[in-house]
Amino acid sequence: MSGNTTGAVKQRTGSGPAQLEICGVTKAFPGCLANDNISFRIEPGEIHALLGENGAGKSTLVKMIYGVMQADAGELLWEGTPVTIASPHDAREMGIGLVFQHFSLFETMTVLENIALAMNDVRDMAVLRQQVIEVEKTYGLPLDPDRHVYTLSVGERQRIEIVRCLLQNPKLLILDEPTSVLTPQEVDKLFETLRRLSSEGCAILYISHKLHEVQALCEHATVLRGGKVVDTCDPRAETAKSMAEMMIGQKLVSPDRGVRPAPGDVRLSVKNLSLVSDQQFGTDLQDISFEVRGGQILGVAGVAGNGQNELFQALAGETEIHGAPDCIVIDKQPVAGFGPRRRRRLGAAFVPEERNGHGAVPNMSLAENGFLTAFRRMALSARGLIREVPTRSFAEGIIKTFDVRTTGHGAEAGSLSGGNLQKFIVGREIMQDPGVLVISQPTWGVDAGAASAIHQALLDLAAKGTAVLVISQDLDEIYAICDQVVVMAGGKMSAARNMADVTIDEIGLLMGGLHDLNGDLAPKQDGGQHDPA
Repeated sequence: MSGNTTGAVKQRTGSGPAQLEICGVTKAFPGCLANDNISFRIEPGEIHALLGENGAGKSTLVKMIYGVMQADAGELLWEGTPVTIASPHDAREMGIGLVFQHFSLFETMTVLENIALAMNDVRDMAVLRQQVIEVEKTYGLPLDPDRHVYTLSVGERQRIEIVRCLLQNPKLLILDEPTSVLTPQEVDKLFETLRRLSSEGCAILYISHKLHEVQALCEHATVLRGGKVVDTCDPRAETAKSMAEMMIGQKLVSPDRGVRPAPGDVRLSVKNLSLVSDQQFGTDLQDISFEVRGGQILGVAGVAGNGQNELFQALAGETEIHGAPDCIVIDKQPVAGFGPRRRRRLGAAFVPEERNGHGAVPNMSLAENGFLTAFRRMALSARGLIREVPTRSFAEGIIKTFDVRTTGHGAEAGSLSGGNLQKFIVGREIMQDPGVLVISQPTWGVDAGAASAIHQALLDLAAKGTAVLVISQDLDEIYAICDQVVVMAGGKMSAARNMADVTIDEIGLLMGGLHDLNGDLAPKQDGGQHDPA
């Protein structure tokens, strides 16, 4: 399994120096050694994967390469020369482009203005606008340059990061989870682009928890665990499972669906839900209907920005619905006129797409964040006061059960890596044993081991009779845990289909909006490859 043990891995050395060489880089924070003597090199034109669990040190290392922070020890060599990258401006001047997993965007500014801020020398906004439009068309990443960022979904915000990075014509392109907003056909198109950039000499550092993508794209991988380099490999000679086991240092246990009982009564019903988005550039919902029975997991597939956020907000009670009280029913109780608190009293729980600010308050402790949604169901308050011991115990139970890597229940939510915060938020809702769970992007940016644990928790919850609705852009995830799937495109929803009766390519075509969503799913096509443009 290990590249170190087989001796099969040999990096290209070419005739000159590496594009980037990392030599003994170390970075420590109070109570945490994030990077411990890390060394590896990336050759010109190489597509190199950086793998590791959440909290393994990948983000810290990337921030040092991009000049966001400085190493405590070690050095970086750029084209063979030691360099100090003092800022992202310096990194861009050298030819380093970075697509962050967590976005560096100003919400009150437009798409075009945010892209301009990332460019070191913009003198003509009209020219930049045309360049943005051309990149969007070339790579299948639709964006309106005049939209404000606060109106965009998480997926659409990621498109901004990708577009503005590609505009810089980088020598080293770093991509952190770049495909979470794309259809399978668009992923293929992006990979074609990356391979073309590689053939032209651009080095690519690719960070993804989708290990089948790493297999398909990358020719070398460096594996981090606990802040150290623990392995290297050629992904093309590995399996997704073997690479996951390198990352976690133990055998990977696949989710066990077990013997699933027959679905029970309908616990969540949506009938003819139409809704005008309260965002200027949002997506209106058009005649949405579906139902989820107890013990059933229904997946909602779709590219970001096609009404998934509006659907989640309607189900969670965050958006007011007038004139149709029975368009949303939870356990036979019409709830369209209810807010989030009354829906939670009926046994519903909700996990939003956005972790920071929506799912959790960054500057509050994990114990306090646990209290926010569980105080009533878990009896964490009495006479209007917080019961501190049960609140701490609840948070500690989540941390232990879901293996949240943190210093303890008193840690601020904002101090956790994205994947660890996601595990805490998901665990907070699951441990309340809800009758209905609506969860959006349950494993976005989460490593293979954590994703498997979350999937198993959702399967176990459904086995106990909970109706689970999973909104996800990850089709592998939907196939792994869902019983049925519907597809959203342009605010409309397809009919539900059993997972055994539909292929990934068919779902991908529907995600691209190529077919009538009120009719049958697209028929199979030869080869299964399609251009959604």
